[in-house]
Amino acid sequence: MRNYLVAGNWKMNGDMASNRELVAGIVAGAPDTDRVKLLICPPFPYLAAMAQATADSTVVVGAQSVSEHASGAYTGEVSPQMLLDCGCEYAIVGHSERRSLYLESSAAVASKFKAALEAGLRPILCVGESLEEREAGSTEAVIDEQLNAVLDTVGVAGLETAVIAYEPVWAIGTGMTATPEQAQEVHKHIRGVLAGHDAAIAESTQILYGGSMKGENAAGLLAMPDIDGGLIGGASLKSADFLAIAEAAAQG
Repeated sequence: MRNYLVAGNWKMNGDMASNRELVAGIVAGAPDTDRVKLLICPPFPYLAAMAQATADSTVVVGAQSVSEHASGAYTGEVSPQMLLDCGCEYAIVGHSERRSLYLESSAAVASKFKAALEAGLRPILCVGESLEEREAGSTEAVIDEQLNAVLDTVGVAGLETAVIAYEPVWAIGTGMTATPEQAQEVHKHIRGVLAGHDAAIAESTQILYGGSMKGENAAGLLAMPDIDGGLIGGASLKSADFLAIAEAAAQG
């Protein structure tokens, strides 16, 4: 049986004082169960401090992005080894905002995934479609292209320790919401793509939902058979909201 992963993507929010307060609340309220793991992904400058703050807890730390390069003249970039040195266990790759705002291609995302994996980080691969792509009926084709770029680069074995997050871009910050059934349909498709390569890896891979999950809708989403947690944006910035999702997972 797959466990749940509830991951908070803090994006570019907070300062040292507010982030210390936030992480203290999350650590204090983390569910006491092996069925749910909590992950926080603070901005780069706060990674080491947040890793120290969670050191004696079950909460783990990840990065919001990672460079595909190990070192060199890449101003502003952060290598996988640097993230490991800061205490990271995970790294998000291919987030919809990275794809749209910073024009990261699927090939670039695959390179980042490979670099993170080879360094010993657990990549969280984000995939998902825009409203226009959904309305055009191309959801599965878009997701297949994003998945296959990684599968072609690292093979299905490269996903054995990785996580996938489905982001319906059309349901993020738009007021629109994917129903549990809509989300489940895509999660099932993703698992089916993996099963076409390796049934055991498909069955064990955690697939998170990243479309505005919050306390009010978490239970319904997490009840779906192929939804194994959430990649949480806005609701991860308040400990009570984030912990409400964690509690829904613990009850699942």
